[in-house]
Amino acid sequence: MVCKPNCEKKNGLQKVDCVECDLHENFNENPSENPSENPSENPSENPSENPSENPSENPDENPTCSDCGSANVIQDPARGEVICGDCGLVIEEHIIDQGPEWRAYESKELNKKARTGSPTHLIIHDKGLSTMIDWHDQDIFGKKLAPKKRAQIYRLRRWQIRSRVHSSIARNLSRAMGELDRLASQIELPKDIKETAALIYRRAIKGNYIKGKKIGATVAASIYAACRMRKVPRILEEITKYSKVSKKELARNYRFLVECLNMKVPLMEASDFVSRFSEELKMSPHIQQEAIKIIEGAQGKDLTTGKDPKGLAAAALYIVGTLEGERRTQRDISRVSHITEVTIRNRYKEIVRTLNLKLEV
Repeated sequence: MVCKPNCEKKNGLQKVDCVECDLHENFNENPSENPSENPSENPSENPSENPSENPSENPDENPTCSDCGSANVIQDPARGEVICGDCGLVIEEHIIDQGPEWRAYESKELNKKARTGSPTHLIIHDKGLSTMIDWHDQDIFGKKLAPKKRAQIYRLRRWQIRSRVHSSIARNLSRAMGELDRLASQIELPKDIKETAALIYRRAIKGNYIKGKKIGATVAASIYAACRMRKVPRILEEITKYSKVSKKELARNYRFLVECLNMKVPLMEASDFVSRFSEELKMSPHIQQEAIKIIEGAQGKDLTTGKDPKGLAAAALYIVGTLEGERRTQRDISRVSHITEVTIRNRYKEIVRTLNLKLEV
């Protein structure tokens, strides 16, 4: 499965690996920004109005033999031919090899012959496309440079660093991506969340929506929005703990980004917090499954409407832990879930009363 037709990257990656494809479902963009809706503006990406007429350009559809109609088609990359395995008919020939013109039998030889660089990263302010002069002060043979040559390389390195950040947007991105990497490392977020947050910030700065706002507050709001979009349970208190903004300011910047970028952010459910809270409380996987069943039962009774999902998850874990012999105190659950003990007591009493559970406290 390759990138969607409206993916701006066109890099052939799978959907789970391509940030652009996944985010096009959550951003409500203008039709003029979507290249797939206007194929006349980009003819190279839409070579045929009906891709099924050319099987070689449509990898999702298996070609069939035009003579016997068999689907047993064999591709011979060495000869550059597509052959029918039943009747032997050559369906296509002179296929261009998309691979390199050299061969390598070891990883060391592969790295030596490869001429391509590392892939682009949205987390780096220039996407990793610029060069860098290292600080080893050695030539290609590993020998130390002469003092005169070393001073020249030092000046070149300094000007090269200055040339990487040559505009106000580049300086803003340089500071923002550094702050994003620091926050994501402290919160222990995966790489896809960092890429998504970087893309949200880049869209905001491209639309000139963050003018006059604090970089740290916008970066924290981008991280929180990325967690919400990827269904990763992170709460505002956790992000404000490591950022230099208050909870109120973070929430205000998050709402501003959602409104300006027309993001469709899914609502967090109580079941999303169960696994995380139970792991921090060191509860068994069986407790997680039973807690999710209690939450589903509460949803069937319309008990979760208007309730904080964190409080429902904390109350469900408290109930199941008490019933299954892995009881955790309300204070421990409150510390993990950032919910007051009063809220936990109110939620578990409502659940026990509605579902007719026998709980001995």
